Amino acid sequence: MKVAHYSEIEATPVQHEGATGTAIRWLIGKDDGADKFAMRLFEIQPGGQTPLHTHEWEHQVYILDGKGTVWREGQDVPVKSGTAIFVPGSEKHCFKNIGETNFQFLCLIPI
Repeated sequence: MKVAHYSEIEATPVQHEGATGTAIRWLIGKDDGADKFAMRLFEIQPGGQTPLHTHEWEHQVYILDGKGTVWREGQDVPVKSGTAIFVPGSEKHCFKNIGETNFQFLCLIPI
């Protein structure tokens, strides 16, 4: 069993083309013995974003703090703390911080 505060886990910058002001913390993953799902915490600085991208696996996202948007079908949809999002596999998506504080969300993906 792993028990850790998120602040004990290193935040690493997202280096993909199109990402700005974004860091990721792998809260639970393969290194912890998880073999079905990974839990990640994304932190996006004001004005930052993840790249617009797609891949075959689905995402389950829960917004923890801040104000942002998620790109869906060509539109930026506003989201805030408490919003749950399901991104099906192969659907283009992008998260942007539109607030004045960090935008934080959990993102669960299959391993």
